[in-house]
Amino acid sequence: MPIKIGKVERYINERLEERGALLFMLIDPVDYATPELAVRTGRDAAEEGADAILIGGSIGAQGELLDYVTKGIKDEADAPVILFPGNIATLTKYADAVYFMSLLNARNPYWITQAQALSAPIIKQIGIEPLSVGYIVVAPGGTVGWVGDANMVPRSKPKIASALALAGQYLGNRMIITDVGSNPQLQGQGPVPPDMVRAVKESISVPYIVAGGVRDAASLRMTLSSGADGIQIGTAIEGASSARKQTKLFAGVVREEGRRKLGKRP
Repeated sequence: MPIKIGKVERYINERLEERGALLFMLIDPVDYATPELAVRTGRDAAEEGADAILIGGSIGAQGELLDYVTKGIKDEADAPVILFPGNIATLTKYADAVYFMSLLNARNPYWITQAQALSAPIIKQIGIEPLSVGYIVVAPGGTVGWVGDANMVPRSKPKIASALALAGQYLGNRMIITDVGSNPQLQGQGPVPPDMVRAVKESISVPYIVAGGVRDAASLRMTLSSGADGIQIGTAIEGASSARKQTKLFAGVVREEGRRKLGKRP
């Protein structure tokens, strides 16, 4: 029997085919001064062109805070709301879907299959859609690299990332994400290097999302032109003076690069 594709996964695939590139906005409720500000930021991001709103974080995004922010954004935004879980507690019935992630380069098997086994019955019970994601942490890795006990991919080794991504696809993952963690600039590094983005994209045939380190239009354009199908942005919006204006700027770049990928005139 063929695998049934859920509503959100179908939306992502169709949107990518139609637009050529996607913008995912990540809201970590813990990093906002108030839950209301997190909700407003998610709503504004959706209104200004984000294709999906992600909610989650490595530490603390759970319980009442997660419920409140997820429900608030879902009630006010047209874009799908997807959980970006830091562990099995980062689940709420108010989301549309959840990244059902396997950390492909984890040293600890908990992050490869055990957390997934513990959370699968809960996801089925609350009725949110699981999105099968192969997740790869690239140096410097930030908090997610530490929490996930990742054997981080060196930035100078694109073939390692490429092999991990292909292995993820062969294992059944229907999306691949490479992530350098939040604020890599603090460690003197930026987003996933262009040659690594190209290597990963060339090795797989499923949607490829690049996360972490994209802070401005130039790095966004460079990452998309190197082959990424989508960009996941969090800190650049959280720290902006106007989340609405920053999202509009990023969405414009994504749409322009998407048209280029599709061979359409700007």
